[in-house]
Amino acid sequence: MKHHQRIWILLVFIIVACAPKQEQARSPHWTYEGEEGPEHWGDLDPSYAVCSDGKSQSPIDVSNPSEKDLTNIVFHYEASAVNILNNGHTVQVNYDAGSDIELDTVRYELLQFHYHAPSEHVIDGKSFPAEIHLVHKNAEGGLAVIGILLEEGNENSAFDPFMNHLPTEKSEVQDAGVTIKVHEFLPVIQTTFRYSGSLTTPPCTEGVSWLLMTMPVGLSAEQLSKLESIFEDGNNRPVQPLNERPLDEDSSP
Repeated sequence: MKHHQRIWILLVFIIVACAPKQEQARSPHWTYEGEEGPEHWGDLDPSYAVCSDGKSQSPIDVSNPSEKDLTNIVFHYEASAVNILNNGHTVQVNYDAGSDIELDTVRYELLQFHYHAPSEHVIDGKSFPAEIHLVHKNAEGGLAVIGILLEEGNENSAFDPFMNHLPTEKSEVQDAGVTIKVHEFLPVIQTTFRYSGSLTTPPCTEGVSWLLMTMPVGLSAEQLSKLESIFEDGNNRPVQPLNERPLDEDSSP
């Protein structure tokens, strides 16, 4: 092979090697209504199959729980910057590192919180205007989600840093320039309904420890209206069958 041919082949190799790799295939598009809505999530992609086939899906209708004296959740929440985004399905705040909960001696770091309106979980068939999800992960990758049901009441200033910076359109993460104290979101009585469930959005991964606060938290009608206005047709998954799963209610604060 001639010298100039070797050089040409080498140049082609370098160009190919250095060319940007094609982006990985994006996850299939899904919505909360129509042909890409919850009833069809399991058919959109093989990785979403558990959305249809799973036996431990969330949310659920919380009805007839077994009362037990469960170990209390230990909260280690600090303030965080409001790193907020609209991902097209909800508005989410990515929480600063350093906040966690302790559940049965296992630590779960708080990663983010987001909301659904109307609520995803219902109590004895009763829906609520909205629901906040605080998403945590432990060192092994296990997830624990605290759900807080929101009902109409007095204005709740603890939510102002979140409410006053809601991006109305899909957006990247933005630092709103304010801080938030998520422990002030919690109800006064911090007992929970507990069960093993799933993510409530595709891919609907199961094995999630759900901790739904038994006491709702009040927000003003105006505050709730702000949440409802972002996704006018709602962004909540319908309730799923409990099947044979245990459902417990902490009987003591």
